[in-house]
Formats: sequence, C-alpha cells, structure tokens
Amino acid sequence: MSVELPEAKILAAQINETLAGKKVSGHMVMDSEKLQRIGFMNRDLAEYDILDGQTILGAESSGNTVHMRLSGDANMVISPEYGGRFQYSEAGEKRPSYHLKLEFTDGSALTIRLTNMGVVSAAETRDLEKRYTYRRDFKGAMPPDSPGFTYGYFKDALGGRNRALKPLLVGKDAVLVGVSNSAFQDIIYRAGLHPKRKASSLTEEESRRLYDAIRALVEERLSLGGKEEWIDLHGRRGGYTPRMGPNMKDRRCPRCGSSIQRIAHGGGHVYLCPECQEG
Repeated sequence: MSVELPEAKILAAQINETLAGKKVSGHMVMDSEKLQRIGFMNRDLAEYDILDGQTILGAESSGNTVHMRLSGDANMVISPEYGGRFQYSEAGEKRPSYHLKLEFTDGSALTIRLTNMGVVSAAETRDLEKRYTYRRDFKGAMPPDSPGFTYGYFKDALGGRNRALKPLLVGKDAVLVGVSNSAFQDIIYRAGLHPKRKASSLTEEESRRLYDAIRALVEERLSLGGKEEWIDLHGRRGGYTPRMGPNMKDRRCPRCGSSIQRIAHGGGHVYLCPECQEG
C-alpha cells in the first residue's frame, strides 16, 4: 500500500492536532539493522538522540513526505513510501511493534513501523536537504494540492514532451510530487487515457481531463480519510477505494463492463480498461 500525498497530509494534520506540544522523554529503536543498511533509517542510531528532551512544534507535508519539527533544531523526515504504521498510544495503552518509538513525558507514545520501502530519519535543520525524500518533495516539483498547481502550470510543465505519461507523473523526474504508481493508475482511468500515451500526443481536452483527474483524486482521498488500506494515527482506516488498480484484478470496468487488463509498463504493472482507456 503506497502512502501518497493525501495520506501524508492527513498524518501531518494529525501530528499537529495530537502531538504538538508534547515533550519527548526518550526514544527506542528496534529491529532496525536492515533498514539502516539500505538507508531507510539513520545508519548511526546515535543521531536519534537529538529527539530526546525536545518538544514537538508541529508538522507539514509536501508530496509523500512529512517533516516534523521539534525544538532544539531537531527534525524528523517521515516518508512511508510503500507502507508504514504510525500509531498514537495514550498512557497505559499497549504499544504495538515498532522500528522507532517516541515516549512523551505525559506517558503517551508515538510508534512507527515501516512495512515496506520508506524513510524515518532524524536530522538537524542544516542536514535536512541531505535527506533525499525531503529534498525531492519539499525542494523539487510542485505538489498538486498547492494553490500554484493550476492548469496553466501543469500544461507548461508537460510541455508537449515526447515522453510517456508515467515518468512525467511518477518518479524523481516527474513534473509533480505526491503521486506514485497507485494513484497514477487511478488518475489515467479517470481521465480515459492509456498509460502508454505520450504527453506530446495529448489534445487540449485530454490534457485538461488529466489535470482535473489529478485534482479530483487528491481531494476525494483527503475527504475520505485516505485509501482504505491506510490506517491513521488513531487506528482509523481510510474510506477511499481506488477506481483502478490491483483491487480491480479479475473484475470488470464499472463504466463499460469490459474485463480489466494488467500490462507491464514503466518498471511495474498497470491495470486498465481496454475500452475506456483505448485513447
């Protein structure tokens, strides 16, 4: 389950509502060796010591990444790219399994466990831009929930390039941040476009449909508390079911009744309706 812009934004808002003002009494790291080796957690566990004794000031999100600010020039970069469980526990409640736990002076706690690829990193402010996901999402392309993400901006960013839509919407060279393969499948289905279409082949009307589909997907997922696989800080599951993706395997298109197909594309697999997305 990929955590994309809507889920990251929900998590940041919940940190602000629930954790802001809490003081970290201590932290603990468990079962982290593999994550350290591949760079998903700080390779030097002593770097998490900067969190101890600090107060959570707040959080913000951009793209798939949450930046949590603490006093004392301490920060956390949280990017649960392909899954993670973040849970707030009141004093006296049992703590779930975790990779990183922050205990607070009031007896409550935040536990974080990555379930696949992702990043949970501690950093001083001067080192934030050394963290790839922070640099990518906060200093790179524009997120589609930004006021500046207008149709004019999007059309200019596509620029009629002779490139397939997927690398333009997903990945390190994309024209926006916060969309991964999961949202991509949903977006192009809404827009009625084949995943192998190139930006240079889009008509004005198709470009507008694509832009509208991106904005609508983000707004709908936010309003429903994220995707149905997403579990928020308080253990609540999201209410959004993707219109297209692996959940449609062996099913028929709700629009036209055609059998859903799966094709290899862009280093992964994409589900699509061969009729609604023939163009």
